[in-house]
Amino acid sequence: MALVWAVKKQLLLLLAFWLVNFLPSSHGKGNFYEFRYPFIKRASSFPSVSSSSSSGHNNGYDYIVVGGGTAGCPLAATLSKNFNVLVLERGGVPFSNANVSFLQNFHIALADTSPTSASQPFVSTDGVINTRARVLGGGSCINAGFYTRASTRFIKRVGWDAKIVNESYPWIEKQIVHQPKLEPWQVAIRDSLLSVGVSPFNGFTYDHVYGTKVGGTIYDRFGRRHTSAELLSSGNPQKLTVLVYATVQKIVFDISGKKPRAVGVIFKDEKGNQHQALLADKPQSEVILSTGAIGSPQMLLLSGIGPKADLQKLKIPVVLDNKFVGKGMADNPMNAVFVPSSKPEKQTLIETVGITKMGVYIEGSSGFSQSKDSIQCHHGIMSAEIGQLSTIPPKQRTPEAIQAYIRSKKNLPHEAFRGGFILEKIASPLSKGDLSLVNTNVDDNPSVTFNYFSHPYDLQRCVDGIRMATKVVQSEHFTNYTKCDRQTAEKVLDMSVKANVNLIPKHTNDTKSLEQFCKDTVITIWHYHGGCHVGTVVSPEHKVLGVDRVRVVDGSTFSESPGTNPQATVMMMGRYFGVKIVRERLGTAAGI
Repeated sequence: MALVWAVKKQLLLLLAFWLVNFLPSSHGKGNFYEFRYPFIKRASSFPSVSSSSSSGHNNGYDYIVVGGGTAGCPLAATLSKNFNVLVLERGGVPFSNANVSFLQNFHIALADTSPTSASQPFVSTDGVINTRARVLGGGSCINAGFYTRASTRFIKRVGWDAKIVNESYPWIEKQIVHQPKLEPWQVAIRDSLLSVGVSPFNGFTYDHVYGTKVGGTIYDRFGRRHTSAELLSSGNPQKLTVLVYATVQKIVFDISGKKPRAVGVIFKDEKGNQHQALLADKPQSEVILSTGAIGSPQMLLLSGIGPKADLQKLKIPVVLDNKFVGKGMADNPMNAVFVPSSKPEKQTLIETVGITKMGVYIEGSSGFSQSKDSIQCHHGIMSAEIGQLSTIPPKQRTPEAIQAYIRSKKNLPHEAFRGGFILEKIASPLSKGDLSLVNTNVDDNPSVTFNYFSHPYDLQRCVDGIRMATKVVQSEHFTNYTKCDRQTAEKVLDMSVKANVNLIPKHTNDTKSLEQFCKDTVITIWHYHGGCHVGTVVSPEHKVLGVDRVRVVDGSTFSESPGTNPQATVMMMGRYFGVKIVRERLGTAAGI
């Protein structure tokens, strides 16, 4: 029976892949998504900047959403029910990208460093390798798929209307969220967490509650990813235009009045040609930035909103002097502990999570050393060729460097890369950094510093979390399952620190000092946030302070990352602000 099911599963995956890549549209040519998403077009289809009708609409757009990402897609879909909306996304579509679509290729999508990849790597000044999304659907296309809501405390702290919040989450969940079928590896995590005191067991729930729980996933039972881009199908195709490969270069302002007023944006298409999209001449029309915690502060700076001295150094005309743009950047530090296994593990991403009362989250993944597309020396996502955790930056991955990396791993047990990882993440880090422009090229990453563990409380929580993660690895539930002998804590950490997971120099006392271990092996789980904080850059309604007709709706406005994993709340946020905006303009007549 197991063999029959395995064959059936492979056939279903092949069928899904064929449907994703080769099913023709209703016109008999082009991409399959043109039928379900007729409003998605390439940026080059837009009139050029010299056109007399450069807005694409005679009277301009009611809303221009910059960034068709995790928040931007539900936001645009909601607004389009009543208003003309233009979405400008710098990346392509996710639907025909097998690396995005299938769980088994999760790490390959992160590894793709080509100019058209769904992920764009960057390295913070701290020496930690990171990535940002470059695809319609944003981070929901390249993350681990875990779906869990924010705590009620978070919702109260940001001042959102709880009624609309509780209407907006289910709107997402009914369309793209699934209940996972727990694999044995995730069961072992669950039982181990409970055995070390992360209790009670709260079962399957989207809610953020103390204890151990199973959350939702945007992967279906066939391992197919469902992204924020699919939420666009809820929009009004008559009022919604989505341009892919449309890279916005700056917001255009009219500075002739008392306050700078956004009138549109300038963007370039996939051929390098420039275009201008204009807002309708209405007070309520807006440019809405949804380009994420890296992209939104970067876009404000490129548009002339930020610290005056910094803008002048790069000869950017100053629209508004605001010293807080790009400040207060934070990334939830994560440290990984290996779980050796005597057998290759099935690929699983985060499904089970432990929510502790000491400000630490414990999660886990397995099996990503097994892909035939991965490195052949079985280092999986740790590999020099493709790894998010590699010590070698993408541009320096020469054959010689790769071989040197492989040689340095020879003393690591093979079992360490057959198993998986227990991931320990700090909730609400108090350590803060900043973001600044390197140049005026929007395609280049800005300089980002997170200052991991600069606050002593973050470091203390990491130490506590590593102690707990080590106990999880040592628990009988894991040793019985993996058929590996119970290792000492020092041996477990020694395997982890030798993996060289970042560009930070290592120290000889890493396994003796847990503080040093935390600092030296820190990595990211891509939950960075900040740069456009409420109160300093945007108002409580997320309107940019000091200018008219610009708003920011994404994680750059957060002072903390919501829940154990933020994507649920970022998607909800898009729907939430869409509903708020429509109701504020139309009242109960909005029909939302």
